Amino acid sequence: MAQYLTMVKSDPSTDKGEQTRRHIYATALTLFRERGFDNVTMQAVAEQAKVAKSAAYYYFPSKEAIIQAYYEAVQNEQDRVCEEHFAESSDFKKRVASAMHTKFDLTKDDRKLLGVVFRYTGEPAHPLSCLGKGTEAIRRRSIAIFERAIETERMPKDLQELLPLALWSLQMGLLIMFLYDESPNQQRTRKLADGTLDLSWKLYALTKLPVLRPVRAKITSLLRAAQFLPAV
Repeated sequence: MAQYLTMVKSDPSTDKGEQTRRHIYATALTLFRERGFDNVTMQAVAEQAKVAKSAAYYYFPSKEAIIQAYYEAVQNEQDRVCEEHFAESSDFKKRVASAMHTKFDLTKDDRKLLGVVFRYTGEPAHPLSCLGKGTEAIRRRSIAIFERAIETERMPKDLQELLPLALWSLQMGLLIMFLYDESPNQQRTRKLADGTLDLSWKLYALTKLPVLRPVRAKITSLLRAAQFLPAV
């Protein structure tokens, strides 16, 4: 899957400018993987790509912009893979598991690059902060995958809003462990993901009960006030 993640866009292009942009992007990712994000400068990217430094800055104004392009490529590929999986099954549990594990599959060889986004969690204004404005579009797309995963399951309307956000939050928490997981194919994290999802389905069955509707309403209200859910 690595070949998809070295492309900024999914469709081929004969435009020379786009080819140059892709070349700079692919060169930068190779350097980041070899030397680490902190040890690579835009000057080094330009020299390795054999382009003028001004050209590198023209297409990517910063190293962070290259990482943003990488995250977009990961998200594009996850969208594509999940749509294929969703077309094969209407079982929402299998669909959710697919949405959870495809993120691991796509980033397993780039965990250091994935870790850059968590580094700036405490800096809301940073373009790579995982809860900041700079990553808002990717964040919404990540949540939308879980929205599509559960769309075959009949459930109360408020749960249709709450569950994708809860599953995305679970995935974000698991990704932190994923960064540190040195077990083969990160099996510790994957087993924890599967076990947590099994537990989640038991809790999900309980939350659908009418007696818990006021509790769901309160949680929904709190999340709207915190702007984690859109206003109505």
